[in-house]
Amino acid sequence: MSDDLTLHAHLIGRQGSRTDLNTPVLVLDREALDRNIAAMAELAARHGVGLRPHAKTHKSIDIAQRQIGAGALGVCCAKIGEAEALADGGISGILITSPVAAPRAIERLAALAARDGTVMAVVDHPAVARRIDAALAEAGATLDVIIDIDPGIARTGVASAEAAVALAEAVTGLPNLNWRGVQFYCGSQQHIEDYAERRAAITERTGYLTSVMAALTDAGFKPEIVTGSGTGTHRIDLDLGVFTELQAGSYIFMDKQYLDCDLTGDGDIPFETALGVDARVVSANHSGLVTIDAGFKSLSTDGGVAVVRRGAPETAFFAFMGDEHAALIAPGIGEQLIPGDPVTLTVPHCDPTVNLYDHYHVVEGDRLVAIWPVSARGRAR
Repeated sequence: MSDDLTLHAHLIGRQGSRTDLNTPVLVLDREALDRNIAAMAELAARHGVGLRPHAKTHKSIDIAQRQIGAGALGVCCAKIGEAEALADGGISGILITSPVAAPRAIERLAALAARDGTVMAVVDHPAVARRIDAALAEAGATLDVIIDIDPGIARTGVASAEAAVALAEAVTGLPNLNWRGVQFYCGSQQHIEDYAERRAAITERTGYLTSVMAALTDAGFKPEIVTGSGTGTHRIDLDLGVFTELQAGSYIFMDKQYLDCDLTGDGDIPFETALGVDARVVSANHSGLVTIDAGFKSLSTDGGVAVVRRGAPETAFFAFMGDEHAALIAPGIGEQLIPGDPVTLTVPHCDPTVNLYDHYHVVEGDRLVAIWPVSARGRAR
C-alpha cells in the first residue's frame, strides 16, 4: 500500500504538480490559509480578545504553529488524544474542551499536565474533578481548569448557575486544581444561516451566560477566562463583548456549512475557501452525468453534500453513489468532461472530512509545495 509521501513527495515544488496528484486527495491552499489565519488574528486583537482556535478542525501541528505564530494564545483540542499529539509536536497553551472522565484518560491528562504546565481542561462534575485531582497528586502536577457551562443543548456542562457555583467551590477546595474561568460554546447556533436570527439566538444565550457569571462573582468566583464562540458567531460575540477568548476553528478552511451562513450581516464572506478535495472523473458514459472517485470514504456526510469549485460546472449537482464514487449531474456534463479530468470540491463539513485523510497536500496555485501530516488523525480517545 502506497502512502501519500511515497506517491507525491517527488512532486513538491514542481510547476503544475497538483494535476499529477493521485485522487481523491485533501488539498490546502497555503496562501488562503495564511490570509484566513491573519484575518481572524487581526480581528480578535482589534477587539482586545484572545484567540485560542479549535484544533479539532485541522488536527495539525503545522497549522497550529502558524496560528500561534500569528498571535494565538494556544489551541483548543476536543479530546486528550488530540492534546497529546499536538503537545508532542511542541504546541503549548492547549485547552481540552470536552470533559475528561474515563479513568485511563484522567491518568493521561495528569501525565500531560506533568510535562506541560500550560495545558488546561474543562470540568463539569465534582466527582470527576476529585478524580483528576487525585491523579495529579500521583503525577506530582497541577492543572488549570475551566468550568464548562451547558448552553442549552444538554451535551456537556453544568446545567444551572447554582451548579456552577457548587462546582467552583469544589474545585477551589482541591489542592492540585486551579480554577480559571468558564467555557460556553453554543454549537447549535453556529450554523443558523440568517444573521439576524443567529444574532437573536446568541444574544439570548449570552444573557444566560452573564447570569451564571454574576452568580459566580457574587459567590467570590469571578471568572478570569471566559472562552467559547465559533466561526458562525464570532462577529456577534465580539460585539457583545463577554468572551475573553474565542475558540473559532473552521474559519481557516471554510466549508459549505459556513459558506451557506451570512457571517457578517451584510452578506460578505470574510474568509476564503482554503480546503478542498481534488477528485477525478472516472466514467463519462451519460450525457447528463459523470462519475468521480470521491464518495463516502472521501467526504463527510453530516453537512449535506459537496459542491463543485472548479473543473466542472459550478451548478452541477453532487450526489453520493457509494463508498468510492459520486455523481456530478448537469445538462451535457458527460460531453464536456472525459475520464481523468480533475475536479475540485468544497467539502460539506471540514472537521470530519479532515479526519478521513493522513495528510494535507499544500498547494500554491497548481504547484504542490508541501505535505503536512494530519498529526492527530483518529485521536478520538
